[in-house]
Amino acid sequence: MFSPEGPTLRELAVQALSSVEHGYDLLAPKFDHTPYRTPGRVLDAVARALAPMGPFDAGLDLCCGTGAGVDVLARVCRQGVTGVDFSAGMLGAARSRTPPHGPAVSWVRADARALPFGPAFDLVVSFGAFGHFLPRELPGLFDQVRSVLRPGGCFAFPVAAPPRPGSPAYWTLLGFDAAMRVRNALWRPPFVMYYRTFRLGDVGRALSRTGFRTDLHPLPEFGHRPDGSPRARLVVARRLA
Repeated sequence: MFSPEGPTLRELAVQALSSVEHGYDLLAPKFDHTPYRTPGRVLDAVARALAPMGPFDAGLDLCCGTGAGVDVLARVCRQGVTGVDFSAGMLGAARSRTPPHGPAVSWVRADARALPFGPAFDLVVSFGAFGHFLPRELPGLFDQVRSVLRPGGCFAFPVAAPPRPGSPAYWTLLGFDAAMRVRNALWRPPFVMYYRTFRLGDVGRALSRTGFRTDLHPLPEFGHRPDGSPRARLVVARRLA
């Protein structure tokens, strides 16, 4: 995090006291050198899981950041690939690393809660973005995704198993969420970034209510928990007609 290429403690503090949009504008030049970027092994695992379901035509990376998910789409989509984010700084960084080969890539600045597209995509992916949406916003977000998918299109995103209650990871995430609540109570504008985990059952029901049929695909690269359940899954929600 505090390597010469990554942000300094002061830069992270300034970001934390900014709005979500401005905070990511500030972080964008160094974002790929932070732990916040989705790890390459997660991207590779998702690309491998999606490959047998395709090929797809047009793909959309929702809340694309610096474009890591666009690389996944480029592997499984035959036609255009689009990245959408509401941070101009993150999109600028994404444009600078657009792959020179593969399907055409376009970048669009927009809010994921009001997507400026019709039903133009066969696959939508998202990586690590749901912490920026409060639980009550997820049904509306899923409805937006459905609106930009063609009938039969897929919405896919990886989900890690929640940490065991009482474990160090559990208390770390709980402490971060508590700190964010205090920060938002004392400082405006609020910075919506929580690391709360959500129950797969709750997400499945929300997706079902917005017109999706959901399947879960284990990502075997990440192994299993002591109870035999996968440590990570790919949620694949298919839009019904």
